[in-house]
Amino acid sequence: MNSPFDGISRSQANKLFDLLETHIYKFNKNQEVLPTLKNANIVGIVLHGSIQINYIEYNGNEIVLEELSENNVFGSYMSLTNDENCQIIAKEDSEILVIDNNKLLNPKNLKYAYYNIFFRNLFIIINTKLKERNERIRILEKKQIREKLLEYFEIEHKKSLSKVIYLPFNLKDLADYIAVNRSAMFRELKNLKDEKFIEVKNRRITLLYK
Repeated sequence: MNSPFDGISRSQANKLFDLLETHIYKFNKNQEVLPTLKNANIVGIVLHGSIQINYIEYNGNEIVLEELSENNVFGSYMSLTNDENCQIIAKEDSEILVIDNNKLLNPKNLKYAYYNIFFRNLFIIINTKLKERNERIRILEKKQIREKLLEYFEIEHKKSLSKVIYLPFNLKDLADYIAVNRSAMFRELKNLKDEKFIEVKNRRITLLYK
């Protein structure tokens, strides 16, 4: 993952923070991100740690929308964070830098070179996020759990060009990510293992059919 601050010195970053009137919030592991932050018209950048954005269905089921690690970006215009059923949880002790959209998009900022570098970096990261969202749509379009799993493995295989892929989250969160029942997914993983399609060791998946 590229950093929003690539090509920007520490002193320039400090000037950028002053220019955009940023705020930094700290959250403990498993703490819910402030509702006011969730619903605001903001861009958030994970400086340290990781967060998870979930959607809570009417029946209480949780669907993982995004897993965001250091340098990743989220916000009201690129995620569902302003939906009342959205929940943001710190997966570990985390720091989030927050920028008001109105400050970010002020045309007067364009006269500063460090701002233009930062804005370009943001654009690249957001473009990557849109690509990942399209990948997930491909997974969710599959009808069967096996199809969802194999589509996910195929996407990750193409990224790494390796038969061995490493899940960015645990198997419980994988079930949420592909939006299936956890017990049913574990049964399907066992079937794939028994049929020699894959090997599973913690978060490492070896694709035996490649």
